[in-house]
Amino acid sequence: MFANPSAMEPMLPDGEGPLADIAIEIYKTSAQAAGHVHPVVFKELEELLRVVNSYYSNLIEGNSTHPVEVMRALEHNFSQDPAKRALQEESVAHIEVQRLLERRLQAESDLQITSPDFLVWLHQEFYQRLPLELRQVSNAATGERLEVIPGRLRDREVEVGLHVGPESAAVPKFLSRFAQVYDPGRLHGHQRIIALAAAHHRLLWIHPFLDGNGRVARLFTDAYLRRAGVTGYGLWTVSRGLARNSARYKSMLAAADSRREGDLDGWGNLSMKQLRNWSEWFLTICLDQAKYMSGLVALDGVRSRMEAYVRLRAEGLALGPNGTAAPLRPEARVILLHTLVAGEVARGEFGSLSGRSERSTRTALTQLLEEGLLKSDTAKGPVRLGFPPHSLAYLFPELVPMPPAG
Repeated sequence: MFANPSAMEPMLPDGEGPLADIAIEIYKTSAQAAGHVHPVVFKELEELLRVVNSYYSNLIEGNSTHPVEVMRALEHNFSQDPAKRALQEESVAHIEVQRLLERRLQAESDLQITSPDFLVWLHQEFYQRLPLELRQVSNAATGERLEVIPGRLRDREVEVGLHVGPESAAVPKFLSRFAQVYDPGRLHGHQRIIALAAAHHRLLWIHPFLDGNGRVARLFTDAYLRRAGVTGYGLWTVSRGLARNSARYKSMLAAADSRREGDLDGWGNLSMKQLRNWSEWFLTICLDQAKYMSGLVALDGVRSRMEAYVRLRAEGLALGPNGTAAPLRPEARVILLHTLVAGEVARGEFGSLSGRSERSTRTALTQLLEEGLLKSDTAKGPVRLGFPPHSLAYLFPELVPMPPAG
């Protein structure tokens, strides 16, 4: 069992060659994705992706609460089934903490996201929002039930697969070293993205909390990508890629736990080769997700899928909210497409665009607002696009699985 932070060396892979190429491409592709959409639409998509991120992060942990059910929970519409409700609360907790960390990043320019204080804060904010039944873990060896205390570093020894974590008493020292090495303020350009990949593994290797280390690591990763200046992050989520490759994710993490494999495998206690392999795999997942969303939100594609959705609704081939078959009014196509491009539109603008009567246009606007396909902050204020659950499979195919029946 390890008591000295030198046990997790090496902590950074070589930063040249394929790793540098992938890291630079992540910056480019993510910025390209952001450039595809109006800033107002970006913010609405970012809200949707928080739900998607929560879904996939929880899926990695074996908890599957579909985004439709998460969206219902965000509107305080919880399942009557206690087990399903608890999982909805878990998803809402993840989203709330994600919003909190984004606000902190915006408000605190000197926030050190690699610090033990920040990691403890993430754990505390997440776990204090969970129902008691999700704050219980079992000791596999003894069967003992333990309560996870929000924000408390572990005071027990742990084994994860073949990996034995550092001594619990030494965890603060390991976290201090972690904070120093991976601080993005000490790194430049694409080195930050490479460091993030290594940091994701080493944080899980330290296993600082009794439970919740995976969630904290993924929330930390979200914070790091933002702090590293990845324009457009929030429009894609690495958790989707990790969840869709869950078995590989876990096997690559386990491989990166490996000890050094000889004199040609770096100089530290752990394998440089496996750290490099892990980092390249992780960054490839990030790049794949950035590319996927860049293609998905490209204007021509969204426009054509939006037109198809309105047409399918008119033909009764696509369902509306709560499984209804109510068709959208003919004016919906022009209203939605104009709002997609303009971002936010005064209600009075739509009459001349639709070529229909003012009354007919108002009726269409009312329907779109009631369905959530449009949003407005006030009863008479400008409108912007919304992405309600019943539209997701048509507007953003494969972003999430099809919703459960009913």
